[in-house]
Amino acid sequence: MKLNVIVDDRIYAIEVPPDMLREADEFFQKMDRDMDRGWQMGPEFIENPDKVQRCQIAADKLLVSLSTANETLTMLMAGYILKHLPGVTGVRIDTGGEMLLTEMIFEKGPTPASTPRAAASPRTERLSKIDAMEQAGKDVTKVYKVGRSYRYAVRDPLTDEWVESPPMNNEQDVHAQRMQAYKQRLDALMGKTDAATPP
Repeated sequence: MKLNVIVDDRIYAIEVPPDMLREADEFFQKMDRDMDRGWQMGPEFIENPDKVQRCQIAADKLLVSLSTANETLTMLMAGYILKHLPGVTGVRIDTGGEMLLTEMIFEKGPTPASTPRAAASPRTERLSKIDAMEQAGKDVTKVYKVGRSYRYAVRDPLTDEWVESPPMNNEQDVHAQRMQAYKQRLDALMGKTDAATPP
């Protein structure tokens, strides 16, 4: 099972082996018992976190494990989210200390109502050039490095899933391709073309 984790302009694809989900059951139960006592989620204390909020807490721990390169904890936290939210494909982690703004991304349809920001649905109205530029900047990530290659990702407005570009070794080429994707998305938001084509 795979979970796409979006942190600012970077995307991490975390593979969680199915056997780890089974073996970690006791660990997940302990996490739930800890959260049963309530949890400080940013400025707010949540007395009884619901299923989505528990996954937002796990996502916050996931952010810490990524920054400390703790692979085991990263897989465990990704596994917790995958197990507790069937159909989840990704998580966009808020890095500003507001856990409740962390967003869950699902395979189809919007996120549950208890998530503060629901997944964006495809826009039917045309945006002004300024608004379209701002939205296109959110829908097409900056170029990022994966190993020795470079990539960028585009959010598919129909499924709300992130689609990564093929890996490329030439940074200039991937920047040019990314600009093309940005222009397509910008035109789509301004009503000039159909939805942008993912990479």
